[in-house]
Amino acid sequence: MTRVEVALRTRAELGEGPTWDPAGQRLLWVDILGSRVHGFDPVSGRRTVQLTEQHVGAAKPRAGGGTVVNLRDGVGLYDPDGTFRWLHRDPVPGRRGNDAAVAADGALWYGTMRYDEKPGGGTLTRIDADGTATTVLDDVAVSNGTGWSPDGSLMYYADSPTGRVDVFTMDGIRAADRRPFVRIDKGQGFPDGLCVDAEGYVWVALWDGAAVRRYAPDGTLDRVVEMPVGRPTACTFGGSALTDLYITTAAVGDPHPLAGSLFVVRDAGRGLPQAAFAG
Repeated sequence: MTRVEVALRTRAELGEGPTWDPAGQRLLWVDILGSRVHGFDPVSGRRTVQLTEQHVGAAKPRAGGGTVVNLRDGVGLYDPDGTFRWLHRDPVPGRRGNDAAVAADGALWYGTMRYDEKPGGGTLTRIDADGTATTVLDDVAVSNGTGWSPDGSLMYYADSPTGRVDVFTMDGIRAADRRPFVRIDKGQGFPDGLCVDAEGYVWVALWDGAAVRRYAPDGTLDRVVEMPVGRPTACTFGGSALTDLYITTAAVGDPHPLAGSLFVVRDAGRGLPQAAFAG
């Protein structure tokens, strides 16, 4: 059986978006509703917490240091000294930023959703280092996990209420030919955050499913990591060799005493190096 360990016991309201920062040798993740960006060094155990002025859906390393953050009203930049500025401000009443991912070219693909999760109220947008934003999808309910195959030819994406992870063919910087990759049966949870490993397998956290699943490139279920809590939200590979799978979870709506903690499955596989945001 796969052993799931508590990497960091905490109670994040809505833990999300774990990302390995190779420059800092630390894991970055957010508590969306707590408006916090967390940093965790698994070797020393050192923790950092940065408060944001708005709900924060994602935080990713920048190539020059600092972080790019997907906030309620748009995408912003934190410099290494903590100075903040907006890169792309696009406030919409009742909407906030959610999960995001950085493509190999350094562009950020960031999602939005309405607080009431109304279908069609969210988007998926690509933003370049200079702040140029291009809408990819404009009819999303809850924009969640985004990731690319090792060769960059495919993009995987979850709009959670659909119960599917979809796959796109990448045509340059454009995602085309959307089709279902896997469907999650009713009662088994909803696809949330995801990551792709070095073998091209797709790991998907199941909100209300108490599990993380690994799917082969052909969509076949390959492995199930059973979680002690009901709401795993996202996963990524971290550690110096990218062999440990880190999993964020949510305390909101889950009374389990470990809900909201950060978990790890050691030697789960081999992850792909993640690019830093170019801006």
